[in-house]
Amino acid sequence: MQTIRKIRKAVLPVAGLGTRFLPATKAVPKEMLTVVDKPVVQYVVEEGIAAGIEHFVFVTGRNKGVIEDHFDIQVELEATLRERGKTFELRQLEDMLPRAGATSFTRQQAPLGLGHAVWCARDVVGDEPFALMLPDMIMRDAVGCLSGMVSLYEKVGGNIVAVGQCEIDQAHKYGIVGRGEDLDGGFRITTMVEKPAEGTAPSNYFINGRYILQPEIFDILSTQERGAGNEIQVTDAMLTLANTQAFSAYAFGGETFDCGAKDGFILANVAFALERADIRPLVADRIRALLNASA
Repeated sequence: MQTIRKIRKAVLPVAGLGTRFLPATKAVPKEMLTVVDKPVVQYVVEEGIAAGIEHFVFVTGRNKGVIEDHFDIQVELEATLRERGKTFELRQLEDMLPRAGATSFTRQQAPLGLGHAVWCARDVVGDEPFALMLPDMIMRDAVGCLSGMVSLYEKVGGNIVAVGQCEIDQAHKYGIVGRGEDLDGGFRITTMVEKPAEGTAPSNYFINGRYILQPEIFDILSTQERGAGNEIQVTDAMLTLANTQAFSAYAFGGETFDCGAKDGFILANVAFALERADIRPLVADRIRALLNASA
């Protein structure tokens, strides 16, 4: 009988340069760009906490120290908030902090791809299954994407990949999976292709940036050759792992905002602003007016 081990750790690759957002990201990490009033990376960490993640492993690069500072106590700021009686803002800062010792930071050092970034977390993760959460992707649904994945994982074990659906003529832009037998909340994966040539995609189900992977992936990544983009691709390593382990897809039914792209980032700001009771009255009418003016 298969032993299904708890998912305790999550890896967040945050070493990317964010060139699509220059000049904004010249001195500010792309993961720290804000959606309304929270950095993108904070939404991802909160999703992980809601799913039961106990330890976050950030794979960083140069000029990313501000991410580490964000998830730490800021003594002077908190003291000032107390002095001024700003209890709401102080509680916000306290609530967003991971537990002491629940974060680790390791350097990727060279931009060799997502697979290489995951491999850089090997010693911190150790010999246990883990979540991989791409920090560019913000998910919105009644149940968090990773929470749904963990529920599926606890039923079927193995490796889980979260997927959404795209237009079939856009499938060449994504990592695509093939659909097999149905599961409660998803389906078995028959194949995985990174950015298939137009007209060759096995389905319109794209990998949306959330994974649960078994630790054997690290040994594969240690010898993985470069693939698409001349980078070490985690999809290629997963294909090798799939020769000996099952892969299942969690069909995420909510919204996915790719905040690594300008349109996705803007849409995320609009969507999250409109669901906030304190902001919606201020922006909804103005958005309508701007749309009407540009029609």
